[in-house]
Amino acid sequence: MSKTATRLSLGEVDPCGSRQAGRRSGLALTDEGPVVGLDDGSIRAFDSKGRERWHLDGEGSAITHVPFADGVLVGERSARGAIRFISNGEERWRHDAADVIGDPSKETRFFLPMVVNAAVAGDTAYVAARRYERQDGGRHFESAIYALAPDGSVRWRYDADASPISLDSFDDGVAVAYNRCPGSHDDGLVVLDGNGSERWTWDPEGDSEDMLRRVGDVSAADGSLFITSHADYRGYRLTDGAVDWRVDLGTPLSEGDEVYAYPNHVYATESGVCFQTGNSFPEEGRETDERHPNEQSAFGYTLDGEWRWRADIGGFSHEIATDGDRLLVPVAQHFRDRDPSVHGWHALDVADGRVESGDYEGVVTAAAIEGDRRVLIEEPVRYHDGETVLGKYALRRP
Repeated sequence: MSKTATRLSLGEVDPCGSRQAGRRSGLALTDEGPVVGLDDGSIRAFDSKGRERWHLDGEGSAITHVPFADGVLVGERSARGAIRFISNGEERWRHDAADVIGDPSKETRFFLPMVVNAAVAGDTAYVAARRYERQDGGRHFESAIYALAPDGSVRWRYDADASPISLDSFDDGVAVAYNRCPGSHDDGLVVLDGNGSERWTWDPEGDSEDMLRRVGDVSAADGSLFITSHADYRGYRLTDGAVDWRVDLGTPLSEGDEVYAYPNHVYATESGVCFQTGNSFPEEGRETDERHPNEQSAFGYTLDGEWRWRADIGGFSHEIATDGDRLLVPVAQHFRDRDPSVHGWHALDVADGRVESGDYEGVVTAAAIEGDRRVLIEEPVRYHDGETVLGKYALRRP
């Protein structure tokens, strides 16, 4: 988008509330310009001057976007959990994840099949989809990892009764992070070869919720994997399934309510690694007046595990966008403090920390970065103890 078009309206959407209710927008940068997925499932593409190039309808919410081949791979949270390949404004092919992981047991957002994450390595797109339901009073998941060719053919598929949360291409295959494992699948991290067979698996130590929570994110660099653990609230470097080092990030504190913070994101390059934490939670229940000192912060380390820098993020990040050694972090609500001043974004460098920051009236929920191009999605918010709607549904260029 040009400097004269730094904010483009995306229409109307119900405002977010005090708590995060999950992603409902998506964003990718192509050579032609940004491609935006909206809450109603529609997809809009713009040129560098902010003019709309094309518009396609969809279902649910178009939340997962990644450039692939000569187009964009788009994943929905919808009744069918569609994986769609769009090129020049046309849907070339699609897979409905519901055909594999099942239809929603309830027609409500949380139960809809969801394309969680996607990553591209050469001519292969790796896509993670999952579906949640309640069975016998407990949680149940069905999920699938797809390896897709540019023509839409499925090279292989890996199924599990667990909830994938993130993946990254790794050593001619893919590493998959599983967050919740209440069923027979009992590995928080699985490394798959180029043919879909298991190479090695790993699980963090911890006793939270009988180890239902495992891994929060995974990133590959320097022949190793870097992960965030929701089981013991630490960051790890792993090589061939063995722990090289680990660092405390959001481990529980024994004072007050004994709060902890989930480390939600990680990104690693040859220059270092960045971990990012989320909200504070008490050991018992969900409400607390305590704040973990490491909540909603980014931490930089060398590849050898030495601490470099810290940057306060201030609010929750649904995702992080990355390119080279740079990260673009969108910042949404701090739902406990409900402080609109944290809404905005931060540009970080893996080795050097914070580079630049900006603030918006609404919450920022999605981001994309490539070189000197950066785009974000702002969504309106209304906190439960206030009457004012802050911000608009808009595509923003910092």
